[in-house]
Amino acid sequence: MDRIDPSRMQRVHTQDFDVPSVGRYPIALLTAGADFILILLAAHAAHQLRFEAWQMPAPYLTVGILMAVLVALTQGVANLYIPWRGQHVGRRILRLYAAWLLAIGIITLVGFGLKVSDFYSRLWFTQTVLIGVLGTTLLRVAAALALRKLHAQGLHLKNIVLIESAGTTHGVQQRIPQLARQGYRVHARIDVEEDPSWFDELGPRITALGAQEIWLCLPIADGALVKPIVHALRHQTAEIRYLPEIDDFPLLSYRTRNLAGMYAVDISCSPMEGANRVIKRLEDLVLGGLIGLLILPVCIAIALAIRLSSRSPVIFRQDRMGMNRQSFQVYKFRTMETHTEANGQVTQAAPGDPRVTRLGAFLRRTSLDELPQFYNVLKGDMSIVGPRPHALAHNEYYKDLVEFYMKRHKVKPGITGWAQVNGYRGATDTLDKMQSRVEHDLWYIRNWSLMLDLKIIVWTIFKGFLNRQP
Repeated sequence: MDRIDPSRMQRVHTQDFDVPSVGRYPIALLTAGADFILILLAAHAAHQLRFEAWQMPAPYLTVGILMAVLVALTQGVANLYIPWRGQHVGRRILRLYAAWLLAIGIITLVGFGLKVSDFYSRLWFTQTVLIGVLGTTLLRVAAALALRKLHAQGLHLKNIVLIESAGTTHGVQQRIPQLARQGYRVHARIDVEEDPSWFDELGPRITALGAQEIWLCLPIADGALVKPIVHALRHQTAEIRYLPEIDDFPLLSYRTRNLAGMYAVDISCSPMEGANRVIKRLEDLVLGGLIGLLILPVCIAIALAIRLSSRSPVIFRQDRMGMNRQSFQVYKFRTMETHTEANGQVTQAAPGDPRVTRLGAFLRRTSLDELPQFYNVLKGDMSIVGPRPHALAHNEYYKDLVEFYMKRHKVKPGITGWAQVNGYRGATDTLDKMQSRVEHDLWYIRNWSLMLDLKIIVWTIFKGFLNRQP
């Protein structure tokens, strides 16, 4: 894209459907109202399917209204009613599902607490949830498609002006062709100059351009320029955003927040806060409990087989490091003969390792030795999905060799993880293998979502229990 000289540019008029007087809150209320109506219709439709009657009695209507209100409230907490411009539809839908899961969890707990759950049809409740999730999902997909069509026709676009440091390459520059699909039009790009007169002329230039948003695309090294630029634009009503160049930082759960009256940019923080922490724990309790019941007969059979084939204890316990460097004992089915290593050294098992029993080799190859860790999940030491916990000796060895290695401990360790389903499971006998595993673990922490966890669990079931290295 050719750089535009704002001083020679005429005001460009564009058709745009943004009406400043409307604001964001009426639109949010309309979306919440649409969700409320869709969920009530879902409850009626489910009642028709279950009882062949569209009209619901008062107890069922009360639950339907409660579900609609809770889903709307949880979406509000998850910031799903903010404007869609610049937002990825897939991520919004994932957060929608997380809001649904939280609402369902609350209703279930209330039902059990009040001892009224037996008075309602479980089939009706399940059908209401499925129809409601489908309806609210289709609503968002339809809205996204409509907005995309408008953007492709050059409509409903916001004019933005980029203020950049001359000679630098900013991430926004690489994404300019994609901005139109997100509802933005780059109207002009202005290089920052050190001449004081440049700051005096900036305001009138922006006014002449008719910018609706101003993006300050400056590297962190030029952060001192932000204050004088904002001062120069003090008479502007256009929205001003600062997009610092921080792509080289290994950020975890990065966001901006108000902290003790000060603005802060999170650089290395856990995503498991607030509602996310509740959702993650509910996921572990619900799925961990269900899986625990399903695997109980298998665990009993394995325990008996170990006891009959070896004199060693059935369960192997070892200290590991959990979230925020808290230590805990991890549980596994024993796969090696009991042995002691000198000076606390931990030697990873290798192919043909004489310490591994015949049954143990099978358990390790199929990952069945990991099943007792579901007890760790129910205790709260681990999650079903997360970075695999390493032996303490390995942590001490690799933390100085692999950059940001200890960032893995910003979340609970898991039975399976993003690294494992991508082939980085079993022994990490080289530095390159450990480096790749850590990179995948950090990617998981940055991109965590409930749907990502479910995806990893499904992948683990279908391919994770096979071809594991000893």
